[in-house]
Amino acid sequence: MVEDGGEEEAEGESGEPPAAPLQRCNGFLPGKEAAPAGGGQRAAPEAEEMLSAGGVRPEARPETRLSRRRLAVLAVFSCYSLVNAFQWIQYSILSNVFAGFYGVSFTQIDWLSMVYMVAYVPLILPATWLLDARGLRLTALLGAGLNAVGAWLKCGSLAPQRYPLTLAAQAVCAVAQVFILGLPSRIASVWFGPTEVSTACAVAVLGNQLGTAIGFLLPPVLVPNTPNDIDLMAHNISIMFYGTAIVSTLLFFLAGVVFEEKPKYPPSHSQAVLQNKPPEDYSYKQSIINLFKNIPFILLLISYGIMTGAFYSVSTLLNQMIVTHYEGEEVNAGRIGLTLVVAGMVGSIICGLWLDYTKTYKQTTLIVYILSFIGLLVFTFTLDLGYLIVVFVTGGVLGFFMTGYLPLGFEFAVEITYPESEGTSSGLLNASAQIFGIIFTLVQGKLTTDYSPRAGNIFLCAWIFVGIILTALIKSDLRRHNVNSGIMNLDVKAVPVDSPVEPESTTLKIESDL
Repeated sequence: MVEDGGEEEAEGESGEPPAAPLQRCNGFLPGKEAAPAGGGQRAAPEAEEMLSAGGVRPEARPETRLSRRRLAVLAVFSCYSLVNAFQWIQYSILSNVFAGFYGVSFTQIDWLSMVYMVAYVPLILPATWLLDARGLRLTALLGAGLNAVGAWLKCGSLAPQRYPLTLAAQAVCAVAQVFILGLPSRIASVWFGPTEVSTACAVAVLGNQLGTAIGFLLPPVLVPNTPNDIDLMAHNISIMFYGTAIVSTLLFFLAGVVFEEKPKYPPSHSQAVLQNKPPEDYSYKQSIINLFKNIPFILLLISYGIMTGAFYSVSTLLNQMIVTHYEGEEVNAGRIGLTLVVAGMVGSIICGLWLDYTKTYKQTTLIVYILSFIGLLVFTFTLDLGYLIVVFVTGGVLGFFMTGYLPLGFEFAVEITYPESEGTSSGLLNASAQIFGIIFTLVQGKLTTDYSPRAGNIFLCAWIFVGIILTALIKSDLRRHNVNSGIMNLDVKAVPVDSPVEPESTTLKIESDL
């Protein structure tokens, strides 16, 4: 087991911002966006209630520290999330190979990717309930364990007549994904301090992106198209399937060793407040109701679904788009997919670091959305020029912004929905992404087959433009950040427990934009 007794105690590592002097962030006081004329507003009732319950006296404020275990938790999660994403894309990037091997249509191969999206939608509410009711460790072990089970089942599908078995195995991996995709923001919030939480979320998402990147690169190398030698094809596929199963099993055991429910000390004041709230006060049903009453979150829910669904669709159909204009270039199609995702990984890390430094969630999200729209337009109208190098460049630009958007959406959602569960908000975002991903993949695939890749991409461009408008309408309301830097540190005043009437000077004040 990784010992947790070595938490850093230096102030700079504690997760507590200094009490003075006041510092400015983008022209505003820490924890505040531009406030309306007339001064600060009081907090949302649920946040004020929690704060008054959790941080009454400054001298009694819970101790916050950072645990060294957080790095191991993040690393193991990122690795088994990587393998799950690799299993998602390994079929579609070899759609022509697997269609020939199993003797099925391209649509049936596309379903090996879309089953990830289909499984997510009905299972996300039970999965987020399990995360809230039974905790992070059990959810993480379920994700890692089912991922390994699905990988071993695929090893039994190494024959042309066994498409139903490989579909069932992929469905198990798809269920594992339900217990994986909603965890990045939860892990970041529970284990990491306020100055590193967005970067940690970006790294957790990056593991999934890296898996997609490896899924674009490795399968075309391991399984070259040998239509005249099915036995050789089956041997090559077996190398990929067995290797994946062994790695998945190892990561499951590592998750059992490394994962704990939470660190010994909370890493931030916002987590300390949540941990001090009595468990009986939490209602999963009420949390869902609160989220759907939150207009900024609903706007983000739709816009995130559009962007991420478009990314899923492009990733699933990339092989078909490339080989339509560049026949026999399956390996380069995988390399272009790799370029798209690796560029997106760089974008994710840069965006995470930028958010930790500036806290400009809405501005950054909107800018990345607009640049993704421009990137997809350029990719669409240069795809058929006949120059693969151009496709590499435009694919990289598209991936930098489109994939880099993913952690932005997670972190923005946590900010505008605090103190609701990070797993619930992230789960709903992912459910929206899966729904849009299914619709976009089916429609874009039909347009690509019946007309051309350009028609399918223009369809996505139109929807992303709608997403830009919705993102611009989101009201930026950084609740968690205000608790960490503007309230718990500077603006909290004690409320005497035995005082029947609190004078103005002792009332808990939250001067923020909550």
